Order: sequence, then C-alpha cells, then structure tokens
Amino acid sequence: MTPVVPGIFETHEGGTRLLTSRCAGCGSHYFPRGSRCTNPDCLDKTLLDDRLSDTGVLYSYTIQCYQPPGIFPMEQWAPYIIGVVEFAQGVRVMGMVRGVESSDLAIGMRLRTAEERLSATASGDALSTYVFVPSEGGAP
Repeated sequence: MTPVVPGIFETHEGGTRLLTSRCAGCGSHYFPRGSRCTNPDCLDKTLLDDRLSDTGVLYSYTIQCYQPPGIFPMEQWAPYIIGVVEFAQGVRVMGMVRGVESSDLAIGMRLRTAEERLSATASGDALSTYVFVPSEGGAP
C-alpha cells in the first residue's frame, strides 16, 4: 500500500509506527516531522529522525459525521471516530479510531497504531493511512 501522505508512518513485521523528529538538545518530539526545534528554552534546535512507541492512550475523541477532505478519499464513507492519542514521548496525535464502537470507547484506553486502506488510485494502487485500534489490555 502507498501512504496517502508519505513520510508520516512506516509499517513492517513489528507493526506500524508514526515517524517523528526528536530534538537532540531538549528531547522534544514533533509529529509530523519538523525542520527545527521550536522549544524556546532549547539552545540546540537540531532534530533527529525518530519514531513514536506503537501504543498510546486515548486522550479525547469525537464522532465525525461529514466526509474527510479530498486528500483522504474513503471508498465506503460512514461517520467515523477521530481520537487524540497520547504517546509516552509526550506527543498527542489525532487520527481515525477503528475496531471499536463509540459506546465502548473510554478515555485512557490503550490503542495501537495500524495501517488501513482508504481507497485506490485510478491505476489501482491502494492508498492507506494510519489509524488507531484497540491494543491488548485496552481497558483503562
């Protein structure tokens, strides 16, 4: 599959991980990757490529009842959950939550990053994005 937005995640045998930048000086993480550290107290500003852990906790969520923008074409659109997931590195990332009903969501539940097919290009190539799905021991 081809990511709909290149360079924001990678998928391999071990799972899917979001790609970040980490400041060499203060350790701040940035998603998506940045070009320099924006922490006003940091003197280094040098960013290194890094990855977030594969699991985080649900910080907040909402139900989207309108279609996403054209860059994220969905083959079978229906209302969907958007969650904000907080990772151990202190970064909060927004993305679709799959594999769970909204009535079963709980703030603090563990979610892991996964890759999901969105649609296909005119040539038939699959387009994908990252999503969050329940993790083992997902209940808060």
